Amino acid sequence: MANPLFSLEGRLALVTGSGQGIGFAMARGLAEHGASVVLNGRDAARIGSAVEKLRDAGFKAHASIFDVTDFRAVAADIDRIEAEIGAIDILVNNAGIQFRAPLEDFPEEQWERLLKTNVSGAFHAGKAVARHMIPRGKGKIINIGSVQSELARPNIAPYTATKGAIRNLTRGMCTDWAKHGLQINAIAPGYFRTEMNQALVDNPEFSAWLEKRTPAGRWGTVDELIGAAVFLASDASSFVNGHTLYVDGGMTASV
Repeated sequence: MANPLFSLEGRLALVTGSGQGIGFAMARGLAEHGASVVLNGRDAARIGSAVEKLRDAGFKAHASIFDVTDFRAVAADIDRIEAEIGAIDILVNNAGIQFRAPLEDFPEEQWERLLKTNVSGAFHAGKAVARHMIPRGKGKIINIGSVQSELARPNIAPYTATKGAIRNLTRGMCTDWAKHGLQINAIAPGYFRTEMNQALVDNPEFSAWLEKRTPAGRWGTVDELIGAAVFLASDASSFVNGHTLYVDGGMTASV
């Protein structure tokens, strides 16, 4: 029998950027532990397909189409979810983008896109959900950082800046909202085989470097993030707050 501390029965989770990759894996993992899930993204067809996959597997799943960079759209759809589907118990701020270029040549418009999506998106969704959670005196927010919350690599300095911001935004949310009964933590994935990383996965030189650099000696698989998500979404983490959990095969532990 599963430990009830990790049960998500009767809870509703909203996962942004969950049409594929890490977001979809975490949404599926939360559903497997009993949660109803709301999948979010900008691409209605992709989100609709992902929702159908979960429903076909016997899970309760819903769609929510909004752009996390648009605060009015975020707030309006979160209000709709609360009114039509139910109270949001868990928010996973997963929506994010990447762009690679030498820093001295980095396009200004891509810098702005990264900030708006990776940082402002988490701020907008967190704020809109917290306004509902605070009066209830409970709620879980999980922000998705990265090993780049702690480390840097060439050609992704702006992405690194956004993920460092997520680490401290998590701390700030905890500082403001823990007194209201909310737990706000972050998961910082290492290098995982995802659609966003496919170019790196397909690069033999990079994969060889990664396997040598990571103590575990390999890429991560998205299912290896589910346990961390369930832990931080469940009662098992009731006194964990403002923490960033690195799921990186040991990369941040080793030089």
